[in-house]
Amino acid sequence: MESNAVQMILPRDLRQSETALNVARGTQRLLRSLGFACVGELPLPSGRRADLVALNERGEIWIVEIKSSVEDLRADHKWPEYRAHCDRLFFAFTQDLPCEIFPGDTGLIVADGYGAHLQCEAPEHRLPAATRKVMMLRFALAAAQRLGRLSDPQGFAEGA
Repeated sequence: MESNAVQMILPRDLRQSETALNVARGTQRLLRSLGFACVGELPLPSGRRADLVALNERGEIWIVEIKSSVEDLRADHKWPEYRAHCDRLFFAFTQDLPCEIFPGDTGLIVADGYGAHLQCEAPEHRLPAATRKVMMLRFALAAAQRLGRLSDPQGFAEGA
């Protein structure tokens, strides 16, 4: 029997290190097991871009900032801005990094390329309704556009 199925494979994100890609993959597996859908590298209303944004059926929005090294954390001063766009903020990292280096008011996820576990829950800070709507629309549009690019690469103009 001949199959006409089209195999869709996401292109590799060359901006990320192998470690960061593995942490992202394991973290997404954990989030899916918790009932979340994920979009990576989602542009935020502030102009920043979140490593992972997760949305569940209750409309909860989590942002996960991926850190591949101590230097990566020390060089990053933009992550506090992400709090304005999510209900919970997490850091995801490899088991090689100590939990103590991360801010105490964020959740912690320890991950590798195969999976992850929630080391520490993030405190909740509920989004205002208007911000939640904006984030949900950004999430939905980004996911739909990316799926469209996979299913019809020639149908999307460069940069669209």
